[in-house]
Amino acid sequence: MTRTAYLDCIKPSVLFVLILLAALLRALPGSAAGTETLTVAGGCFWCVESDFETVPGVIGAVSGYTGGTTANPSYKDVTKGGTGHYEAVQITFDPSKVSRDTLLDMFFRSVDPTDAGGQFCDRGDSYRTAIFVSNMGEKALAEQAKADAQSALGQTVVTPILQETAFYPAETYHQDYYKGEKVVFTRFGPKRQKNAYKAYRKACGRDARVKQLWGTDAPFAGS
Repeated sequence: MTRTAYLDCIKPSVLFVLILLAALLRALPGSAAGTETLTVAGGCFWCVESDFETVPGVIGAVSGYTGGTTANPSYKDVTKGGTGHYEAVQITFDPSKVSRDTLLDMFFRSVDPTDAGGQFCDRGDSYRTAIFVSNMGEKALAEQAKADAQSALGQTVVTPILQETAFYPAETYHQDYYKGEKVVFTRFGPKRQKNAYKAYRKACGRDARVKQLWGTDAPFAGS
């Protein structure tokens, strides 16, 4: 058999394998290429993470630190001040199921964007609100969402729109804290993480203030 004849024999087999692989890939969940990210700071990252992970079309949310100058900061570094970082959450979403502008509108209505000194009971620079963008298109959407929020409130919205910088995931124990089962010691006594989170959120006044500002437009208050 000549080399040409041999190649002619294997071509159909190769084609069949390629078709099979393509079919398998189509059957897999959406790849990262079909997702986008939105990074926001809204005070306690446990709360922002728990809120947005309930939104249809959101694939996941990661608590972390961004906006500062210190590489690989710890929670202690950020909360004591001086790093310039915000407590932030990086939201991964499927834009075919939920749009960036919808998420931005939900973000503004889940925080107090009129507060320049922190959020609710959490005070200090690391607890301020912010939106981080990577290009002009994202910036334009964020600016529009901010203008809409300011118009709806009739108050000055102080949330800045900042250029995206390195995002550092927070320590493992912070991730999905709102649904953790580990027993922790709190000022409310020993509690499972998920119950400690609920007690903290209520005591901090987050939902009460958001309801006061946004009323029925608040998407997460009471969650």
